[in-house]
Amino acid sequence: MTRGWIFPLVLVLCGSLLAAVLVVQGAAAVAAPLLVLFVLLAGVHSPLAFPRSIGAEEARRRSALDGRPVVYWRAGCKYCLRLRFRLGRAARRAHWVDIWRDPAGAAAVRAVNDGDETVPTVVVAGRPHVNPDPAWVRARLDRSV
Repeated sequence: MTRGWIFPLVLVLCGSLLAAVLVVQGAAAVAAPLLVLFVLLAGVHSPLAFPRSIGAEEARRRSALDGRPVVYWRAGCKYCLRLRFRLGRAARRAHWVDIWRDPAGAAAVRAVNDGDETVPTVVVAGRPHVNPDPAWVRARLDRSV
């Protein structure tokens, strides 16, 4: 659970340190926006940028009932961020599984990726797709409504 927060915390700490140095040097006008930038970057790279995760078993069960895709992801993954932001509001219709919080989710991803934890891995109708085009995923979400 804490792995997803390491990078965002490092960003906030680095931004704070850099802002403190700038304030000491008398450049407070530069320090404030820089600190805000680091905090925003930390937020984007944190688990808060993604819809609420559920367990892999629950996601598979729900997907079987409603036909919606299951998206396996992890915090800090630039490809997961790309998928999340390109899906926009439609992202809430998918079932999201954080592989760093759910060992069963990590195992499911390793099973379809030759032992690697390559994300995002999107499962649609029981077929896995590794790092699919966001437009393709959006089309699958629109069909499942």
